Amino acid sequence: MYMVPTAWPPLGILYCAGVLMNEGIEVSILDQPAKGFSLNQTVSWVKKEDPDILGFSVLLSAAKEAPKIAERVKAENPNITIVFGNYHATFNAERILKKYPFVDVVARGEGEYSGLELARCLEKEENLNEVQGITFRKAGKIISTLDRPLIKKVDELPFPDRNLTGAQYTSTIFGVKVNTKKFTTLVSSRGCPFRCSFCGIKKFARGMWRPRSVENVIEELEFLQSEGYEQFLFADDNFTLNAKRVSKLCRRMRKDGMDIEWFCDSRVDHVSYDMFREMVKSGCRCLFFGIESGNQRILDYYKKGITPEQSERAVRKARKAGVDIIVGSFIVGAPDETRREIVNTLRFANKLDIDVPDVNILGAHTGIDIWNDLVTKGLIDEEKYWETGVCIPRDLPTPVPYEEVRSLVYEYFRAFYLRPKQLLTEILRTSKSSFRIAAILNNVANFNQFTETLSQAIRRD
Repeated sequence: MYMVPTAWPPLGILYCAGVLMNEGIEVSILDQPAKGFSLNQTVSWVKKEDPDILGFSVLLSAAKEAPKIAERVKAENPNITIVFGNYHATFNAERILKKYPFVDVVARGEGEYSGLELARCLEKEENLNEVQGITFRKAGKIISTLDRPLIKKVDELPFPDRNLTGAQYTSTIFGVKVNTKKFTTLVSSRGCPFRCSFCGIKKFARGMWRPRSVENVIEELEFLQSEGYEQFLFADDNFTLNAKRVSKLCRRMRKDGMDIEWFCDSRVDHVSYDMFREMVKSGCRCLFFGIESGNQRILDYYKKGITPEQSERAVRKARKAGVDIIVGSFIVGAPDETRREIVNTLRFANKLDIDVPDVNILGAHTGIDIWNDLVTKGLIDEEKYWETGVCIPRDLPTPVPYEEVRSLVYEYFRAFYLRPKQLLTEILRTSKSSFRIAAILNNVANFNQFTETLSQAIRRD
């Protein structure tokens, strides 16, 4: 069961399902947010399916909701085995089992083979101590087995069956639906070797990056095309880490005559004009850059490993290469960030030739270095906030109060989209882009929703 509210397919649990089905184990999936199911509807669905094991994919956004469903299900069927997994569960395994007696097992880290071994072990009533990568309760004690090694040969995993959810998915930017054709996500690699202090990927994937082969990715793309998919988002943790691999993948797309459009994220320090040009020629239409700050001191605090100058160069190269939409992601509200530094980041965002600024107020949660640092300094009560995380300026004493940070970002958004030069630039770019024109026509009916979403963008923290 997938509990995270998102517009994207739940690839993690779909990968787990694929491994189980390959071994003859029957699987049903409910994407609760995508289906819009209430608590009662979800419990009824579980009762109808009557599974032996009920798995929840739990990120922070589902940390409070998942236990409510699990408790109701367990009350109606005490014999069911309830398993929590994914990021939040991985970083809080013992806390979850201590607080929620109706949760039986937590699968830590990658769940494909832990899930398979757990299912076999429960079926044969064998000792759970033999299953790597799980935490469970036994005779009143909480036991954690050895961490499961990361999956190195990711090519061997079966492709996710996106039909299992029975839902349609979209890709949006500030409420604007940017996909105009049948859309899905895929991953061409797992993990990231960088150490960003605001990100949990480093701990979850143990600092390792594991690419799929170009041939394997192309095979999945061809399969998805046969199912009618024409637009894709590469949901990699670090898609552009290896420029040669990206270029090779793009050339294969073109060689195989793939008429597709796709989007991806990118760091700003592993880029080149030639790579961007190959991406554009193979159908890349939207590129998300993790820029984060216009202040080197704050970038260093985030352990981002980049400079503002690298961000400027990356945006220029992507623009020159012909990327239709460039999104820049920024974070403000670090624990000791001054008002001047926040304003400097917003001005830096204005300076860059991006189409969409995505400005976020810094939050912290278990599993990231910022959280650990603030807990060590006594600034976060770990037991109070482990299920909710914190918004740094709102929940901690900071140089700039939350309401002021929020106001600065709101005014920046309003000014950015009302600048005559920006408006004219976007109109001209749109007139030359069939992708943009199609997106606009697809969203005419939702224009009021878009303006409301934009005006409330800062509330996303």
